[in-house]
Amino acid sequence: MFLMPIVLAIVIASVQNSTFELVNENKLPVLLYNKDSSEPARELEIALAKVGMFDIKKVHDIQNEADLKSRINTKDALVAIVIPDNYSEEVLKKAKSVAGEALKNIAIQEDSIQHTADNIIPVKLYYHPVLQRSFRKSIDGMLQSALQFIQSKYIVKNVYYAVNEENIPEALEKQIITNQTPVTEIPVSKGDSRQIPNATQHNIPAWTIFAMFFIVISLGSSVVREKLNGSIIRLRTLPTHFGLAIISKQITYVLVTMLQAAVIFSIGMWLFPQIGLPALSLPADKPALLLVTLICGICAASFAICVGVFSNTQEQANGSGAVSVVLLAAIGGLLVPSFVMPSSFRFIMQLSPLHWCLEAYYDLFLEGGNLRDIWMNIIPLLVITVLLQIIAFYGLRRKSLI
Repeated sequence: MFLMPIVLAIVIASVQNSTFELVNENKLPVLLYNKDSSEPARELEIALAKVGMFDIKKVHDIQNEADLKSRINTKDALVAIVIPDNYSEEVLKKAKSVAGEALKNIAIQEDSIQHTADNIIPVKLYYHPVLQRSFRKSIDGMLQSALQFIQSKYIVKNVYYAVNEENIPEALEKQIITNQTPVTEIPVSKGDSRQIPNATQHNIPAWTIFAMFFIVISLGSSVVREKLNGSIIRLRTLPTHFGLAIISKQITYVLVTMLQAAVIFSIGMWLFPQIGLPALSLPADKPALLLVTLICGICAASFAICVGVFSNTQEQANGSGAVSVVLLAAIGGLLVPSFVMPSSFRFIMQLSPLHWCLEAYYDLFLEGGNLRDIWMNIIPLLVITVLLQIIAFYGLRRKSLI
């Protein structure tokens, strides 16, 4: 109950954090094989270097593209770009063609512009199969931006020369080509904290919930064991209601879930920075965090009691309890993000108590929310908890245990 979620939090946060760093901070190694020594090809090299996503490694020690493929297979780099020997020629042809089309309706008869076919620039992009499709799309978009930049530059040159019969001044060319509308990036959060979530903020709440619900193995087995060895019968002889014993057992395990949360949160705050992971930043609204943790613990204990009541053997309780927690975690968004699930799963996802637990934690940890923001997640969680309690007591009464 304590060790497994801690290991999961450390391992998965480490893996996800390295992915975040690759996307946000580190540059992707790219092999560049330039067969063209003309000016447009050299400018494309400069444009690719300015993208900021690539760590360009020019290769000169290969004979053909087959050698380049072998370099990718040995994982010197996951991506390779080949600029063909006719790249500059095709760029100039296309620039003249587009400029001619732009000026054909203007009363300017220019002999220098020849209309040619609108050829596609044959730049090749090789990638290793291990690279995910979404990442390949990002690389392709960056490459297309660099290609479009070079193409636009020569189109502007041709149009200016056709109109003014002289080369475009360097200052004007720079002003036209680099004139882009700035975009201001602002993280949106309910608490207006402007913090960008990291792998720790995502994983610590998720695996804390997983740890809480995994008490089903211990608590469920305890209920089954008491049914089998006659402890429940002896408890019924006491001069009090048997429900008090069940509630007392749940209170004990709710305290265990609170301790689990405290341990995992402490590891995120103090151990993670020591092993190179981002530290966990607790929400500003500490009472809301305590309330969410308490309600999640009560729901986890209710689920465990329900499994224990309806299981006939300890093996059945352990097996069904563990499998059901993994399934609820999968459809609840702990294993797979909820926003990538198909629409047909949305209703099923809302039946998982782990989904509402996770949404409540995310409102606090990722969006900087407070107590008023989490009620829409707490109410469904309370409804599910009450239903589990009713089902458990119905099972006890049906089996004549109370």
